Amino acid sequence: MRSTRSVSKGALKLGAFALVAALTISACSSSKSSSSSSGTSAAKKSIKVGMAYDVGGRGDKSFNDLAAAGLDKAKTDLDVQTKELSATNGENDQAKEDRLTLLATSGYNPIIAVGFAYATAVGKVIAKYPNIHFALIDDDSVKGPNLTSLLFTEEQSSFLVGVAAALATKTKTVGFIGGVQEPLIQKFQAGYQAGVKAVDPSIKVLVAYLTQPPDFSGFGDAAKGKTTAEGQYDGGADVVYHAAGGSGAGVFQAAAEKQKLAIGVDSDQYQSAPADEQKLILTSALKGVDTAVYDFIENDANGKFTAGSQRFSLKDNGVGYSTSNPIIDPYKAQIDAYKAKIISGEITVPTTVS
Repeated sequence: MRSTRSVSKGALKLGAFALVAALTISACSSSKSSSSSSGTSAAKKSIKVGMAYDVGGRGDKSFNDLAAAGLDKAKTDLDVQTKELSATNGENDQAKEDRLTLLATSGYNPIIAVGFAYATAVGKVIAKYPNIHFALIDDDSVKGPNLTSLLFTEEQSSFLVGVAAALATKTKTVGFIGGVQEPLIQKFQAGYQAGVKAVDPSIKVLVAYLTQPPDFSGFGDAAKGKTTAEGQYDGGADVVYHAAGGSGAGVFQAAAEKQKLAIGVDSDQYQSAPADEQKLILTSALKGVDTAVYDFIENDANGKFTAGSQRFSLKDNGVGYSTSNPIIDPYKAQIDAYKAKIISGEITVPTTVS
């Protein structure tokens, strides 16, 4: 089931949140709970939000950091208490289940699991704690009355940056680097390749994945990201798009050393890159994880939790492409023309690799 509220209020604006109406709920820290006066309404409910990050955690300047941004805004605007835990390279599903259980038994409700790698663990934990609300980002294989799946049309934003890559390449060879060869990341590849081929079918797309499941270290291995990008640049690519989380830092390092172009993912990575790399980040495929996380917390704090799937797309600005770097300017009109065709339904972007 799709939440109509998140879309109707959502028109998600990437990287920037709408102003939120004042809430009647505040975190009851000891200093605030003691200030409640008798004769007023009942004491306000304390909201404690738990966040379980994927590999790379806070500081990856990509997927996890977007989730963190949504949490930080909730902490400021909604006055909630928070606890953050992060996955480690090589851990198994039991470790993820233990992490979610720790949050649940510590009184955190709601709890947000960042990334599809948590699906198995979430499936077990939601059954054990039916009175706790959970959100799982990027996976809807698990169902439950206390679970919301936050989903995105990554293939659409990837299509747009594929168009950008095709318009910018001089060598007629571009690259794609995925963190882990999973169906979700293959959506990025499928959309990117479709965007490239829509502009020029003769352009060659080099494809590489850093790891294979169950090894998810490909989302947090900058050294491997750099080596792989160097190989693609040496192989003739002059634009490389990564969907590899924290490993993308290595892709940008390789771009700076080779003086070639790179494309970021999830957040506007031009904004967080050092100057020598920044000028070479053509664009980024944007994903409104920050807004989705904040909206989920706000809804739950207001007693408006909705189980089921919420999917965010180009149509509601849930995904998109960044325009921070002026070098994208010559291509914006053409990219936006493709964007309009996707929104209208004239173009259907593939979600699987042919």
